Amino acid sequence: MPDPNLTVGELVKAKAITDEQVSAAVEAYCNDPTTAGFMISDDYAVNLLDAVTVHDPTRWTLLDPESSRASKRGAIRMAILHARALKV
Repeated sequence: MPDPNLTVGELVKAKAITDEQVSAAVEAYCNDPTTAGFMISDDYAVNLLDAVTVHDPTRWTLLDPESSRASKRGAIRMAILHARALKV
């Protein structure tokens, strides 16, 4: 059983979370950047707002008016992959 304190990326590697679930989290954040608690799977939640806020490279990318939409989405995905998931 995966450690409940793993990052989302580690849980993807452990096959506890799928790439599709990470993509859904990215979509959820893009649709509402104030999204906090998000059930990324039946067993894990992640705070999307905190994930993006504390990840400096993502914040810088989102604040850069010259960043493309694809760059912003990639940065959001990276922040989510680095975020600690909460076992529920």
